[in-house]
Amino acid sequence: MSIEVITILLFGSFLLLMAAGLPLVFSLGSAAIIGTYFLWGPEALYALGIKTFSTATSFVLLAIPMFIFMGSMLERSGLATDLYDMMKKWFGGINGGLAVGTILVCTIFAALVGVSGAATVTMGLVALPSMLAARYSKGLSIGCIAGGGALGVLIPPSVLMIVLGLYANVSVGMLFLGGITAGLVIVVLFIVYILVACAIWPEMGPALPVAERATWPEKIAALKAVILPIMLVALVLGSIVGGVATPSEAAGIGAAGSILCALAYGKLTWTALKESSLITLRLTSMVMWIVFAASMFTALYAAVGADQLVRDALSYVPGGKWGTILGMQIIWIIMGCFLDPIGIMLLTVPLFFPIIVQLGFDPVWFGVLFVVNMEMAFLTPPFGFNLFYMRSVAPKGVSMLDIYKAVIPFIALQFLALVLMMIFPELITWLPYKMLR
Repeated sequence: MSIEVITILLFGSFLLLMAAGLPLVFSLGSAAIIGTYFLWGPEALYALGIKTFSTATSFVLLAIPMFIFMGSMLERSGLATDLYDMMKKWFGGINGGLAVGTILVCTIFAALVGVSGAATVTMGLVALPSMLAARYSKGLSIGCIAGGGALGVLIPPSVLMIVLGLYANVSVGMLFLGGITAGLVIVVLFIVYILVACAIWPEMGPALPVAERATWPEKIAALKAVILPIMLVALVLGSIVGGVATPSEAAGIGAAGSILCALAYGKLTWTALKESSLITLRLTSMVMWIVFAASMFTALYAAVGADQLVRDALSYVPGGKWGTILGMQIIWIIMGCFLDPIGIMLLTVPLFFPIIVQLGFDPVWFGVLFVVNMEMAFLTPPFGFNLFYMRSVAPKGVSMLDIYKAVIPFIALQFLALVLMMIFPELITWLPYKMLR
């Protein structure tokens, strides 16, 4: 049987199972098991078990539950509310200041939690009512929260980067450092857009009335809200950059630090510990099951010669090796409209990365490009996760169409950042090679 026919059958069965309503993990796993059985017989199923076991025992994956626990614990410590109040006092007096503050809070939150949903939901509950009450436009209020929340997959400690490092055989520490500069590029673009738009159209984000603005003593006092988060970020990322700890060990430091932060805020209770542990169990189980199923699927597909098929298909793309890069980005953008980022990664990374290395491109640069693309996937309709996170916390009067319209400028800015990072690879590679090479 030719690889083309096998490709149609494998992906056809996967999509058919998805259309039938099965979750991604069961669709991928079932397609892999059925395909293996009919291609090589029941004895070959032992190989799938061995592949799953080797994936499950990877030391890198230990970081996932600990970073998730760290974010969950910090979320319950009241950190987001304190950070937003601080930003409101510092930036509320300028046009668009509350939206700028929201982006900065999401940036700090991204450096603490490693996932997108936590910042989006939390800031949707904290910042959205405040901005609407201050007569900010619905589009800017919703868009800055959804766009800022998506930074959680790019700015380390990113769970997506941890899994990417495992599957692409790329240093997680290098990816983390590349994600810092890439994330800051997007943050700057977001803030510049907000300030320029609100300068041209002040009604989008009016400044707070003089009577509601904080005094300088109040601003200085509010800075205490960022002390513990910055210390924790410096401790976690500094231990990785300094070579003191691996990402998995640094995750343990972060988890312990989040408990101390909750204690310092007076929010360390058995209820908080229990809820954080249950959320960690649920999210980790979801991620791990997807990893197991996708590892079986990609192992099967690679065994039948998928790498050669993909290489041949991309060779027909005009533009040489840069045409290949652009083709991969377009594939990811399209897939990002419909599939989960981890699923996209596990389906495509084992196929794309060997080709990229053969073409002479930097795998760290390409890996961060992928994560930027997946950050965009959290906003792209119809199935961007942050769109539904926002819908779950949006007040009455905010429709799904409002949310779709609100994220369009921020998707455009993410795309602009992706283009800039392709044209100027140093935006990603400068810090990793400066610090770790």
